[in-house]
Amino acid sequence: MSGKIVRRIAWVGLVAVVAFFGWQVWKARQAPALPAGIVSGNGRIESIQVDITAKYPGRLVQLLAREGDLVKPGQVLARMDTLELEAQLARAKAQVAEAEDSVATAKSDILQRESNLKLAEQKYARGQVLLNRRTISREEWDQLRAERDASKAAVESENSRLRAAMHSVEAALAEVNRFQVQIADSTLKSPVQGRVLYRLAEEGEVLAAGGKALTLINLSDIYMEIFLPSRVAALVEIGADARIVLDAMPQYAGRARVSFVSPETQFTPKQVETPSERDKLMFRVKLQVPSELILPYIEKVKTGVRGVGYVRLDNSVPWPAALEKRFPKPTEIAKPDVAPKPSDASKPEATSQPGDTPQPGPAQ
Repeated sequence: MSGKIVRRIAWVGLVAVVAFFGWQVWKARQAPALPAGIVSGNGRIESIQVDITAKYPGRLVQLLAREGDLVKPGQVLARMDTLELEAQLARAKAQVAEAEDSVATAKSDILQRESNLKLAEQKYARGQVLLNRRTISREEWDQLRAERDASKAAVESENSRLRAAMHSVEAALAEVNRFQVQIADSTLKSPVQGRVLYRLAEEGEVLAAGGKALTLINLSDIYMEIFLPSRVAALVEIGADARIVLDAMPQYAGRARVSFVSPETQFTPKQVETPSERDKLMFRVKLQVPSELILPYIEKVKTGVRGVGYVRLDNSVPWPAALEKRFPKPTEIAKPDVAPKPSDASKPEATSQPGDTPQPGPAQ
């Protein structure tokens, strides 16, 4: 019996020793406690989505982007069929030419009518003198006056016709401009600098007005949403300094600021793990990364990357040293050491490619 007791005691001691060392290892791996005045929450990198849609119904004849492509503002992404619009544009231009001819004709007729009016006024003036001298009859003078009044009316009529012709030119030019705008809008361009998230249509498909061809993520509008309990969220100020640490590169921290605090509570979403229970309501806090810090990493930024967001509630509290180490520039990220092959000794050193470096964080 004594041997069994000794073995049990030995097993209990061994389990205790293993548990102790396991606890020490777990404690060593835990992140150091945050100072008072700094809170954190789990989240992921997100961005605003932008839909590239057709303004007018038509057939998609060319799609120039694929999922994952990096696009720039103003870059052509797709083209719609414009044959019918071009035919209507040609017709509108012909109407402009016709209206301009009418304007020219009206101006020529006005010159003729004004010449006739000038002659009629001269005859009327001479008739007035002759009537006073009793050289012509009253009836002849009335006829001269009627000719003058008719010439005036003819000039006014031609001026009205000229104004109508000029309005016709304006209407025709407006039609030309309308078709030109429709043709221009049939070329779908990127309004932002971003990456193609979804390709929602293929060449040859007919899209309705507002039909989606592509969906982009705006890489100049990067943020992380974290969830904080009400007792903490009440202390968060809009514009407060923040830090973002990515799970993929926990040794670096990117700068951000609080741009939004939800006025309403909500359940913590499933994709965000927090130490608190799921049934507790949290406030959504948005940590916005300044766009100027995104530009150096624009080709590396990806949404959906998990991480931790930190918010400073008290500006007098300094950031821990671990949260002040900035993401290195893409050109400063060291590549793993690889021994050169003997056959490559005489070859020039190859330049590094963007895909050869590990993915940095979204901001400096």
